[in-house]
Amino acid sequence: MVKLAYILAASHSGSTLLSMLLGSHPWIATVGELKLPASAMGEISRYRCSCGEFIRECQFWHEVKEGMAARGFEFDIADAGTDYQAAKSRYARRLLGPLHRGKFLESLRGVALGICPTWRRQLPEIQGRNVALISTIAEITGAKVVTDSSKTAVRLKYLLRNPELDIKVVRLIRDGRGVALTYMDPAGFADARDPDLRGGGGGSGGQREHKRLAMAQAAHQWRRCNEEAEHVLRRLDKLRWIDVRYEDLCKDTENTLGRLFEFLGLDPNKRVHDFRAVEHHVVGNGMRLDTTSRISLDERWRSVLTEEELRVFDREAGEMNRRYGYSVSGT
Repeated sequence: MVKLAYILAASHSGSTLLSMLLGSHPWIATVGELKLPASAMGEISRYRCSCGEFIRECQFWHEVKEGMAARGFEFDIADAGTDYQAAKSRYARRLLGPLHRGKFLESLRGVALGICPTWRRQLPEIQGRNVALISTIAEITGAKVVTDSSKTAVRLKYLLRNPELDIKVVRLIRDGRGVALTYMDPAGFADARDPDLRGGGGGSGGQREHKRLAMAQAAHQWRRCNEEAEHVLRRLDKLRWIDVRYEDLCKDTENTLGRLFEFLGLDPNKRVHDFRAVEHHVVGNGMRLDTTSRISLDERWRSVLTEEELRVFDREAGEMNRRYGYSVSGT
């Protein structure tokens, strides 16, 4: 069975940083989001791999294409076929769009999808493509564990049903006020430090105005993403998942990573301490294109969010934020 470490989180919770830090271990391979969403890459000819090369020219991804072909799958980084929610049927895509909603509603979703012949034919292919991609990456890198920072619970649900995968889940939590700020201004607070390398991770610049949310929407999205994570974890053996907080990852990196490596069955002492010195080929958030190895806690929300925005957040998601240990004062 192929070993997979799945990062489950709300977007912009630090999953790219976490996956790259995990990739500092010689027995872990990370390429970011294995669902490889074409919509997030924008103009593929201008999308950069984290190694700095345009992704169409990256040798690593050429090797992945060859490895997939050897396993019987044509592979195109812009249309990988590993995203369950990118179904060929419009009907299936609509059903797969909503976040995970608990046992009863997920059962209804399953029944509704079951009557779609296109989905019934496509699901085994998507499962096979995911196993082939994970196996190929492990073979190329010599890794024992491959990470997937795709984050969504719906994707995790289907991966857990794949009998060829041995999955452990790293549930990443970040103060919702910090995440909400990234939804309100993704270019300024959730992308590469260099403005010329921004653009949703594409590395082609841009302010991402169309992605901005109002605080009420941002807080609601953060809350719903964490609710869906809770739903899927309720049905998973507690030995197969672990919680980690973004704040602990930044402030106490060594001990936090040590705990995660032990959870994954790996020797913590073998990690390379400068995670940027390790060869990476990551797809995802624009921070993968940064060059600094310095890990700093991003709490800009403390000085940027207004009193009114904080009140709106508290109405929408304050109860959950406090349940996760984040106080009203932010301590």
